[in-house]
Amino acid sequence: MGTGPLSGIKVIELAGIGPGPFAGMQLADMGAEVISVERASDPQGRRLPECSRRGKHSIALNLKSEEGICVLLELIAQADVLLEGFRPGVTERLGVGPETCLGINPRLVYARMTGWGQTGPLAQVAGHDINYIALTGALHAIGTPGKPPVAPLNLVGDFGGGALFAVVGILAALLEARRSGKGQVVDAAITDGTATLMGFIDSLAAMGHWSPERGRNLLDGGAHFYGCYETLDGKYVSVGAIEPQFYQLLVDKAGLDPDIFAGQQQPARWPALKMQLAAVFLTRTRDEWCALLEGSDACVAPVLDYQEARRHPHLVARDTYIDVDGMSQPAPAPRFSRTPSQVAFGARASGEDTESVLLACGISQQRINELRQSGALA
Repeated sequence: MGTGPLSGIKVIELAGIGPGPFAGMQLADMGAEVISVERASDPQGRRLPECSRRGKHSIALNLKSEEGICVLLELIAQADVLLEGFRPGVTERLGVGPETCLGINPRLVYARMTGWGQTGPLAQVAGHDINYIALTGALHAIGTPGKPPVAPLNLVGDFGGGALFAVVGILAALLEARRSGKGQVVDAAITDGTATLMGFIDSLAAMGHWSPERGRNLLDGGAHFYGCYETLDGKYVSVGAIEPQFYQLLVDKAGLDPDIFAGQQQPARWPALKMQLAAVFLTRTRDEWCALLEGSDACVAPVLDYQEARRHPHLVARDTYIDVDGMSQPAPAPRFSRTPSQVAFGARASGEDTESVLLACGISQQRINELRQSGALA
């Protein structure tokens, strides 16, 4: 059993890809017992090197068989959370929809992780992160003026607007169920979560401080004091000197002309100041600029690739990255002072824990053998 704050919570995750498994990983890191239900065993029995599979037990059920569904329902009857990421209606057709599951386990939190949500004209349409964030205005705001928007990996939609909002919804529903004794359905749509992430931009727009024109605003690279600059060695530094005192420190430490760089909050001057600042940063290497500015309130940090990040002294000191089964991956976050999260074990092979999980659920060895013979256990 885990030591984290969710120790004692049992989660059934219907295996998928992307934000659903990532949400399950977060719950497992925080101490929940997460059982990933996969549809078929890996024919080679190998452990897939995915950090989203860490800390989860894996069982393989034939969800097209009546016996396989019966086993799944027995697991759900003993669970606190069911997490699924199929299109709306799929679990209902399988026989494990919310009505059925809450009927056998009234305290169950039934979490549904989708891109478009359970309702609306696009609910049944396929899509991916880039499509979801495109619809909410987030994608349009990212990139260079006059060029196509830039996809921010799949961090904003899948993992930010999707998985993390699903986790928040699950935790809130668990707290409410403890009070009321009743579970409920959590409809975690990536579009909804991403729209919520855009709330700060909506606030700036309402105050007249944001334009829909990309690359002309405070936080989208329009301001000369908030953006990335190339250095002499072809690498980059990030600058985020928003507050006046931090901006003044940047001007002083970088040796900028105080007369030229006066009037920080004058958007009309930003393009010209950005060009001049770009020329200044090209005079030294990234490491030279970091030696001068990093670690000060000038708000400058190197732009590192994912390999360099693992070697940065600050992240090393905080053990931000850990090694699990030979794979470097991020350590659990956030951190708890009394009930620390941990990675209990690495990724399991598909179906590796089928027998042990079913035995712990109260299913006899004889019945497990019969389920194997019938094909209910993949």
